[in-house]
Amino acid sequence: MKNASLTAVVFIGLCGIASFASGEDAHTIIVPNEVKWTPAPKILPAGAETAVLFGDPTKEGLFALRLKVPSGYAVSPHTHPANEVVTVISGTINLGMGETADRSAAKALPAGSFFALPSGMAHFAYFDEETVVQITTNGPWGIKYVNPADDPQKSQ
Repeated sequence: MKNASLTAVVFIGLCGIASFASGEDAHTIIVPNEVKWTPAPKILPAGAETAVLFGDPTKEGLFALRLKVPSGYAVSPHTHPANEVVTVISGTINLGMGETADRSAAKALPAGSFFALPSGMAHFAYFDEETVVQITTNGPWGIKYVNPADDPQKSQ
């Protein structure tokens, strides 16, 4: 009888926890065909698209976005103000470290790859095929090009 009572109490307690968890309205679920792509911000070279999945990259706090780039796309050496956590969703990113875009020093990271870079670490990327990466970090997000002349906003 004690075991039956204890089981009932645990079950009722778990039901309460489950209903509390399901009562949370601060969740986000996006399936692939619901991703809404828009032109990337002008801080990136033309041709890329972004889809914000969670949060707001322009504000303080956690966000997740996807970046889709065409074949032949490249981002010159740059840094970010916060850690950059990236998962390759499709395609391949060629990632290199340093203040010069030495393609021979880049590493090819195919779909399923992951990398995390600390804030301020200079890096560059180029793409030989259409590629989608997911970036998760804290905002506000930004890019500082090592060579200011590489900033697409300054060359407009």
